[in-house]
Amino acid sequence: MLYLAVWLDRCSRKIVGWDVRDTMAEDLVSEALRRALAVRRPPPGLIVHSDQGGQYTAMRFKELVAKHGAQQSMSRRGNCYDNAHAESF
Repeated sequence: MLYLAVWLDRCSRKIVGWDVRDTMAEDLVSEALRRALAVRRPPPGLIVHSDQGGQYTAMRFKELVAKHGAQQSMSRRGNCYDNAHAESF
């Protein structure tokens, strides 16, 4: 089985970062975000929106977001519709 993590730019609707692994490793989404940040080089203040999955609440992921001056935003627990209205990367 393969696991794919992608980050979308909400303005352009393009995939800006991705990673594929054969396990659901904790750093799957972090590596995809690192790639997105390297491609886009956003200024501080970027909003990174996700659900409340364990990979997005991991300390390493939170540190990566903070290191780049971004702000983490999460859906309310069990409410996937929050993602539909986020102004995010």
